[in-house]
Amino acid sequence: MSLEQLKRFLKEIQNDDSLKEEVISSSTADDVALIALRKGYEFSGDELLRFSGNKVGKVTVKKNDVPGEYN
Repeated sequence: MSLEQLKRFLKEIQNDDSLKEEVISSSTADDVALIALRKGYEFSGDELLRFSGNKVGKVTVKKNDVPGEYN
């Protein structure tokens, strides 16, 4: 895991309101990882999920448990 890449991305979120909104409105951790990749940071959605519960500056990573579809 590129923990340093993830931490730098989380620090950038604190200073960029449009990036923060984009991340908050994302559906999955993989979506967040793709947003980060476009900004030059490389980590996977799984790595982000494993970082859940940790805080960098003012940003706390929190895994949202969303139930799947029920048929």
